[in-house]
Amino acid sequence: MRGRVLIVAGSDSGGGAGIQADIKTVTMLDGYAATAITALTAQNTQGVFGVFPVPPDFIAQQMRLVIDDIGADAVKTGMLHSAAVIAAVADVLAASAATVPLVVDPVMVAKGGHKLIDDDAIGALTQRMIARAAIITPNLPEAEVLLGRPIRTLADMRSAGPDLLALGCKAALLKGGHLEGPVVSDLLVTARGVELYESPRIETRHTHGTGCTLASAIAASLAQGMPLALAVQRARDYVQRAIAGAPGLGAGHGPLDHAHPLRQAG
Repeated sequence: MRGRVLIVAGSDSGGGAGIQADIKTVTMLDGYAATAITALTAQNTQGVFGVFPVPPDFIAQQMRLVIDDIGADAVKTGMLHSAAVIAAVADVLAASAATVPLVVDPVMVAKGGHKLIDDDAIGALTQRMIARAAIITPNLPEAEVLLGRPIRTLADMRSAGPDLLALGCKAALLKGGHLEGPVVSDLLVTARGVELYESPRIETRHTHGTGCTLASAIAASLAQGMPLALAVQRARDYVQRAIAGAPGLGAGHGPLDHAHPLRQAG
């Protein structure tokens, strides 16, 4: 099963994150990527320098046309910058894709520090998107915003897991990359319990788009019928190799090597 993924997210002119990273990831994992673009950004590896929002009605139109004609086996959301955008996206999902697995990457701040969501939209994101998600993929700063408390250790991550599930999602992958140390630890939390994933930390500044890439890789695997735990493992392996092979582009936080499966196959 190839798997159709509808990606609802913002565009990254630098190509390392956002819609561009999402399309590359889903394609490299043999899925089919369709998109509804929520915003255009003017950015490179050094930061986000401008954001041009897409009107909510047009975002909804993109989604409806794709779902009605092509269909979707999974939906992945990224940058949803306002309460109006979140409402439009949630309404289409409720009407046209209520049973389709939803992967929510709660994008809030770009790698360079630029805020990507309005403060008054966070409640809407929690109530309209996270509450119906098959899985959410927050990093630690995002989880801190969602829960309103600091998360600074692996023990903090473990205690945060049940509270993330209490927001309504079926699963949460809490990413521990912001913690220090030679090992990166992520926690997959479901009603069945907690599963710890660990991998060696790769010391590099070329990590732009890791969150988008991971969430899209999970979405592609779910769209292909893979169980959640295996989808997370496959996604982490893909991102790990993409970081290791990063091409070293740009003067700031550079992009990943999304095409590494092509070189492995050759």
